[in-house]
Amino acid sequence: MLSKTNYAAHAEKIAQFAAKAAMGYFRGPLGTVFKQDTSPVTEADEGVETLVRAYLSTHFPDHGIFGEEHGIQGADKQRMWIIDPIDGTRSFLSGHPLFGFLLAHLNEGTPEIGVIGMPALGEVFLGVKGKGSTLNGTSIRCSDQTCLGEAILYINEGEKIYADHPAVFDRLTGSGQTRRFSYDCYPHALLAAGHVDAVVDYDLQPYDYLPLSVVIEEAGGIITDWEGKALSLNSDGRVLSAATAQIHDQLLTLVGQ
Repeated sequence: MLSKTNYAAHAEKIAQFAAKAAMGYFRGPLGTVFKQDTSPVTEADEGVETLVRAYLSTHFPDHGIFGEEHGIQGADKQRMWIIDPIDGTRSFLSGHPLFGFLLAHLNEGTPEIGVIGMPALGEVFLGVKGKGSTLNGTSIRCSDQTCLGEAILYINEGEKIYADHPAVFDRLTGSGQTRRFSYDCYPHALLAAGHVDAVVDYDLQPYDYLPLSVVIEEAGGIITDWEGKALSLNSDGRVLSAATAQIHDQLLTLVGQ
């Protein structure tokens, strides 16, 4: 039996059964509805979050829970778990395998554990504050790239950035040695593992970015908002991930012009 205070072990266990649950829905018939903001939610989103909440309520009844589909309970608790049951629902419902499962454990608002699960790939990225980051148990580190002009740059939510900040979008599409347009959590996980040097993201929620933060920072990288401020429950959803301080500084200049 897992120790109640071994939060990292519980987080890994949750990622494993959440992945199994998600794959039980993947590429099968899905009941899909669209929220007021036009984002989709499926039976899988609801089902996976319900399973995770049940586990957390049983094992940590004195902790708060903040999930994408069912909101916040215990907002005043010192310790809180944050859940995104299917990160990338549009990928999921279209049969694309790069959807994720995100989980974070916060202590007084500060993320101490982060999980990026990739159910269809069989990958679990785990970051534990002060103990580093791993991929399926093997240590990972960000790259040592320091020049944005030579970097692999991923641009997430490009159409939203183009609509709201066309000048920033133009500068992004002229930056980096290699550019990819993308969505959701996996580019950030690839950055933590040393394959990607920079990720610019936009219009995220706390359950999207707080799980990423521990994984990236414990792998030696930097993740902030577009003004260079540390991410929190109250951040505005504009996110920069960078392998090094030098790349991060160059990104801040690029999006701030």
